[in-house]
Amino acid sequence: MCQNDQPTRHPTTSSPQGESHHTSRRAVLGAVAASAVAATSLLAATPATAEPAHTPLSLVLLGTNSGPPPLAGRYGISSALVVNGRTYVVDCGRGAVTQYLRAGLSMPSLAGIFLTHLHADHIVDYYAFPLLSAGASGDQGFRTPASVYGPGAAGIPSTVTGAAGPLPGTVEMTRLAGQAYAAAPTFFMSEHIGIDPATLLDVHDVLPPAGVAASAANTAPTMRPFTVMENDDVKVTAVLVPHGAVFPAYAYRFDTDHGSVVFSGDTAPTPNVITLARDADVLVHEALHPAGLADLGLSQTLIDHILATHTDVAELGRIAAESGAGALVATHLGPGNPAAVSDATWRRLLRDSARRSGYGGRMLLGADLLHVPVGRGDVRRE
Repeated sequence: MCQNDQPTRHPTTSSPQGESHHTSRRAVLGAVAASAVAATSLLAATPATAEPAHTPLSLVLLGTNSGPPPLAGRYGISSALVVNGRTYVVDCGRGAVTQYLRAGLSMPSLAGIFLTHLHADHIVDYYAFPLLSAGASGDQGFRTPASVYGPGAAGIPSTVTGAAGPLPGTVEMTRLAGQAYAAAPTFFMSEHIGIDPATLLDVHDVLPPAGVAASAANTAPTMRPFTVMENDDVKVTAVLVPHGAVFPAYAYRFDTDHGSVVFSGDTAPTPNVITLARDADVLVHEALHPAGLADLGLSQTLIDHILATHTDVAELGRIAAESGAGALVATHLGPGNPAAVSDATWRRLLRDSARRSGYGGRMLLGADLLHVPVGRGDVRRE
């Protein structure tokens, strides 16, 4: 287990120098103050396809849909944070690679991938990043290993046919993906036109600190954030969040010299997210509209599960207010189908939530390819 609030990490590959390609930050990054505006401001989220603004810190929503079933109108959940020209991806839902390029992001800029949990809609495009880019030239490929951080194995037994032993964590999942897709790189390398995708990932399992006493039966006890990684760009901390049977599931905070951004991941309401997002410039939070589930033809069992494991959009104003976040961006929209819940309805729900809670910060409705330049106390939309 972990010592001094540090996660257990098990790299599957290393950089050519045998060590991380990032150095530790020299200065400790404190909490970033966020200023509230005088009145609630809700900005319409218009998709942007131009290259992100050249600001030191920029948030890009690659996909905003919730749940595994694919939609034609929204891509799977994935976000990117660009810090000093380096890109950190949070979750890799359906189409993440395509959206990454459509957003104007280059593969050589990819510095890290963070997985909040191992549900299919958050990881389906994860191994596609190295598999499709290994050996490619220009902005379509990368050769410097990207650091990967995701949930470690928690000793939960697998019930999948043909799978023996406990469920794999991120490290083992990556190794197994490399085996499953071994044919393509093997054929390419035999013709001297490719490289092994596994060499492009430096993978770390993240486990909660030992003193938290978390388990599959107690998935998100009240805790203080712990450090996941730190380099000259960013310090990343995390807390456990409750998401049904999933364990571990994390929310991540990125603190930089230019501002701070928090990603809730999939979660029911929890004080852990409020603690993690204290005075952050931007809180990127999942949003559920329970009434929108009614006409989807879902079983009552599934509806009950969704309600118990996600956060009602009506709660977002309170969460933003209690955390003191400068702005809230709603994503992982459930239902994500505009035919079930229109953008106009989402905006109204966000306004109502902010008004009821007295939240004076900005409320932004997430949309695929939305670019949000971030600065201390200054959040803009492009």
